[in-house]
Parts: sequence; structure tokens; C-alpha cells
Amino acid sequence: MTAPAAVVDHDTMTTSADAESREAAPVGAASGSAPEQFGTPPGTIGPPPSGGTVATDSVAPPGASSGTALSPEAGPPVRSAGGTPPGRAGHAIGAGVVAALVGFTSSFAVVLAGLTKMGATPAQAASGLAVVCVTQAVGMLLLAWRFRIPITLAWSTPGAALLASTGAVAGGWAAAIGAFVVTGVLIVLTGFWSRLGRVIAAIPVEIAQAMLAGVLVPLCLAPVRAVTVSPAVVVPVLVVWLLLQRFAARWAVLAAFATAAIGAGIDMAVTHRHLDVAAMTPRLVLTAPHWTWQAVIGVAVPLYIVTMAAQNIPGTAVLASFGYRVPWRAAMTTTGLGTIVGAAAGGHVVNLAAISAALTAAPAAHPDPRRRWIAALGTGGTYLLIAPATAALVTLVAAAPKGALESVAGLALLATLASALTSALAPAEHRTAAVVTFLVSASAITVAGIGAAFWALAAGLLVRWVLAPRRETVATVGHDATSAPSTSGHAAA
Repeated sequence: MTAPAAVVDHDTMTTSADAESREAAPVGAASGSAPEQFGTPPGTIGPPPSGGTVATDSVAPPGASSGTALSPEAGPPVRSAGGTPPGRAGHAIGAGVVAALVGFTSSFAVVLAGLTKMGATPAQAASGLAVVCVTQAVGMLLLAWRFRIPITLAWSTPGAALLASTGAVAGGWAAAIGAFVVTGVLIVLTGFWSRLGRVIAAIPVEIAQAMLAGVLVPLCLAPVRAVTVSPAVVVPVLVVWLLLQRFAARWAVLAAFATAAIGAGIDMAVTHRHLDVAAMTPRLVLTAPHWTWQAVIGVAVPLYIVTMAAQNIPGTAVLASFGYRVPWRAAMTTTGLGTIVGAAAGGHVVNLAAISAALTAAPAAHPDPRRRWIAALGTGGTYLLIAPATAALVTLVAAAPKGALESVAGLALLATLASALTSALAPAEHRTAAVVTFLVSASAITVAGIGAAFWALAAGLLVRWVLAPRRETVATVGHDATSAPSTSGHAAA
């Protein structure tokens, strides 16, 4: 059974929170009747009291629309009298395991690069990778079990790329930890304060995506540069990736990582280099947070914006496309608190997953949409098993030939870069502002201790504001006296 496409929405039973839920949607959100959706109503505290109403989440995701949706209480899922066969449950768990392996291998190198550039030692980077695996695993297990939907969490890969492009900030690694805490606080506030969500939704898509594209460029250039440094290892990685892109794109990055690992092992054997066995022992390295205004403005704010625009909002859209409503307040609270708790150990951000969500929420995970939440349990459980191995993985990365693992990270981000550029340059009327944003972001400049991502947003919004009035005037003059000027494309501004 394939779930119909749907919009992210709240339960439409009559409650005192309905008006506030609709109020939280930004200008331009459509209203109407939504197809059937699955899962516990967002924000439900418990089963509805007899003759009463369901207490629902009072804050909608940015861009949400109001409409009707079928509550799971409307009727039991259609399945055989014996319930879900064990084979079906095992298949769902297997889909979750695959989602975890694809998500981890396709982007862990980006996370390590970001944490290292922010000033983390190998031990601190390993700790950060481990704790973010644990916090996102615990979060998705709790959410999936509580709401019975295949809601999966992930670390922010675009956010890690942002860290890699920003580099060390005033205050060093401790200041970066402080910035991670602030990001987590902002995510929690987004779940409870609808206006903050609307501010993020109001940032023009082309500006946010242009900033992200500029952040990704240096990392995506890594395979090109690595060819001249370690050709014996990197060229086979590129060949394997290209072949898999042609025949099995889902496994291309995983195969590229395996090829890089084999090449690194051969290189270490030939050069008689040894691994630091003591460093392979998993452990958490705690760092007391330190707050500097440069880190808050230059790291925390851009990291929050990138995470919301490139992870949380798309994550809700992916689940909605399969007929699931995201419990927005619960999801933001869980991911925000997970970010805060994991920050001291080096974890940067936990957020809603998009790619992993597509793997666990699709019909391939389970034919019954009401049972696909089991796949999210498989994803969370796999991340818990992966977490202790991160120290050994970081040790391998440190001993690998220069550029080998960075090449895998660059290849993993190519699709994200292409998508960001497409979205940034799509509206012709704002293309100049998008290009300015992209160039400033890609420049990796630092002004007054604040990184390029913040200045890219500021420059792009300024250029867009300067150019918009003149162009809007021209557009208005061109209309007939009887027709109203079009405002499409400006609703998000």
C-alpha cells in the first residue's frame, strides 16, 4: 500500500489550539482538505479522554497548511488477523539498518572534517561523532515508539559542512561547544515559539540555498585536489563511485568509502605505518562550553538556519509525501535537547532526517504504512551499535593517505550542492542576490571574527532588498490597469 501525498498538519479535531496552529503557518500556506495521514496526532499527550478532545501541538512547522486529516483513532490499520508477520517486521528493521548504514557512511567524513576544522583534536572529533550517533538514536527511538511513525533523526551534514568552511573561531573548541549549545536552544525555541519558525520560513529560499552551496564548494573540490596528492587511492574511489552512480546510485557513496578504506589499508601496509590501537578505545571527551559573540553570530546562527532550512523543514516534507504528520513540537524539543546534551562531548546538531526518512517511510520498508515505524527502530538501534566504533574509524581516517576520506565526503555532497545551486538560481528576478550570496559564502572570509556564512546571508539579503523595489515597480507598470500585480515569489521575503 502506497501512502498518498500529504501536507504536514495538525490534528483537526476541535481544540483550543486550532487557531494558534493555523496562525503559525506562514503567508501563502494553502488551506484545504489533506489526504489520509498516519501516526499519532502531533503533540498528543495521551489517549483522548472519554467525550473530550485531544491535546495537540500548538505550533505548526514553518510552511505547514491547515486541512483535514484522518486520525489513527478513526479505525484500525488494515492487516491480517494475525497481525504483522515476523518476516514483515524483520524486513522493516532491515530497511532501517540500511538507512543507518547509508546515512552514516555517506556523511561521517563531513562531520569529522567540520569538527576538526573547528579545533577538535582526533579524540574530541571521535567523541563528537559518537555522541551524535547516540543522541539521534535515542531521539528517534523515543519519537518512533511514542508516535508510531517512521520518524528518523540525523546529524546535520550541511551544518558540518558549514563548520568545515568556517574554521576555528575566537575562543577555540570551547567556543564552538558553546555555539552548539546555542543552536540547540534555538531549535527548542522553534518548537514552542511559532514566530521564530516563521522568521526562518521567511528567509528567501534562494538566499538560504546559495549560502549552503557556497559552504559546500570547498568540500566538493576535495576529490579534484586529492587526485594530485594521492592518485593511487583516490582514482579507484572516483571510478567506483561513477560506476555505482550509473547502476546503483543509492550505494555509490558506501562503495566509494569501502574502496577508500581498502586503498588506505593497502597504503598503510606498503608504507609500514601502524595504527594507534590505544586511540581506538571509545570514550567521550567532555569540554566546558565557552560563549563568545563571534561564535554565536558566526557559527550558532548560521548553523541553526542551515539546519532548519536544509534538514528540519525538508524532513517534514519527506514524511508528509508518504502521508505522515510530523509532531513538530515534540520533534524540535527532542532534537534541540539532544543537541544541547551532546554538545559538551562534541556533538554539533541533531535534526530530522530527509534521505533516511525516505528509506524508512517508503512502501519498500513495509507494505502497511501504520507499521513502518518499526524501520525507524532499526535505524536507531544500528546507530547505537555504530557509536562505539567511531574511535576506531577516526583512527583509520587519521592514518589514511591525505585526501582519501575527504574525497568520499566531497562525493557525498555533490547531490546536495547540485540541489542547492538549482534552488538558488531558479528565480531569475533574484539571481543576482543569490550569486552574491554564493560568492561571499564560498570565499571563506572572516571579518571581525565572524565567518563567511553570516556575511553571505547579510550581503544576499541586502542586494535582494536593494534590487527588489525597482524590479517590482517595473513589473507593476507592465500590468493592465484592470489586473493586480503578481506577488508570487515574494511571499517568503
